[in-house]
Amino acid sequence: MRLFNTATELDPNFAAAYGRAASCYAYSKGIGWFSGTAEEIVEVTRLVKRAVELGKDDAIALSASGWACAYIVGDFEQGAALIDRALLLNVNLAEAWHFSGWVKNWLGEPVPAVKCFARAMRLNPLDSRMAGMRTGTAYAHFLLGRYDEAASWAALALQYNPEFPAGLRVAAASNAMAGRMEQARKAIARLRRVHPTLRVSIIRHLVPHRRTEDLARYEEGLRKAGLPE
Repeated sequence: MRLFNTATELDPNFAAAYGRAASCYAYSKGIGWFSGTAEEIVEVTRLVKRAVELGKDDAIALSASGWACAYIVGDFEQGAALIDRALLLNVNLAEAWHFSGWVKNWLGEPVPAVKCFARAMRLNPLDSRMAGMRTGTAYAHFLLGRYDEAASWAALALQYNPEFPAGLRVAAASNAMAGRMEQARKAIARLRRVHPTLRVSIIRHLVPHRRTEDLARYEEGLRKAGLPE
């Protein structure tokens, strides 16, 4: 974030740097580092607005800012629209498909989400965000009630990054809902080492959901796995 902010100071018209700076907040939230203060949300909103103003034809600026708009600001429709615009500009941008998959999960559209993640992984099989793509696929299957498939994809995500918090959360919830309590408890134990302050009560602030039933089922899975209230 410091480097992206320096880039915009050196070049105030560098659209992608504003989008990338906004996405840093989204990455921070995903691993539990984002405090979610009003000031931070105002700053993300400013960065997104600036990225879009300067980068109407910049797929990287639009996809990164769209993800932050959805995840941090909570405007799913605007975030999805920005990512869709990025894909119109560059249909081969793997990160845009990745971000689109997550937004579709949050909107309660797991079937197209699976397709988005598959496209992202096919386009860039060596992507450093592969754990996120696999976790997104796992979570889409979780939302569809396919707990065995969800657990398998979460395990693949953790092969890539054994301490990926989102992967551990989905692994715990999926295994618990599938009745594999030993695996679920192991995932929770690892998760609590990585994110010791995590509780069921803060999941709603960490993982956005359009449909309350999706949130309730995710909380149920984590609760069964042993995550404290």
